[in-house]
Amino acid sequence: MSLYEPLAQAFAAGHAREIPDLLSDAHFARDGRATPAAVLIAITDVPHDPQVILTQRPRAMRDHPGQVAFPGGKIDPGEDAITAALREAEEELALPREAVRVIGTSDIYHTGTGFLVTPVVGVVPPGLSLIPSPTEVEACFEAPLAMLLDPASWTTNEVFWRGANRRYLELEWQGFRIWGVTAAIIANLSRRITLEAVRDAA
Repeated sequence: MSLYEPLAQAFAAGHAREIPDLLSDAHFARDGRATPAAVLIAITDVPHDPQVILTQRPRAMRDHPGQVAFPGGKIDPGEDAITAALREAEEELALPREAVRVIGTSDIYHTGTGFLVTPVVGVVPPGLSLIPSPTEVEACFEAPLAMLLDPASWTTNEVFWRGANRRYLELEWQGFRIWGVTAAIIANLSRRITLEAVRDAA
């Protein structure tokens, strides 16, 4: 049985609900920058233990250096979010776009650095031969979807940033620190696709 159908049903049901308190860093953004971007939340089609493909950005990058991220980037002129997310995943990881069964787009996340990030959720076959682009990806790894969607997996921390206290979620997984924008996008997704829905799909 494919994970696609039950996840797509849970995704549609979750997006039929109004959730007024989704996370956003819009109030930290400065200088009016609002650059459209998209990321791919690629979930492996393993019903009993689906994984999410994540990357670590090179430490020399200008925006979010060294942070764990979903494959993705800016939306080019003439692209929509899905096209951009699939293109970026192919450029960053050699993840063939035709291997992705897109479920849909989730809630836009406004980052404090001025990006409007549209998460694109899709299901991919397990065991893909991913080849990280050294200029865009320092490392890639997988993390269990059930763990990411479970609120008990996360700790809440606080930092003083841009003149105010900012609370953020954080999770350590196999030596990788998942936090910031990526953690917030996952938290918002967990309001749409619940841990129970993932367990029901197993």
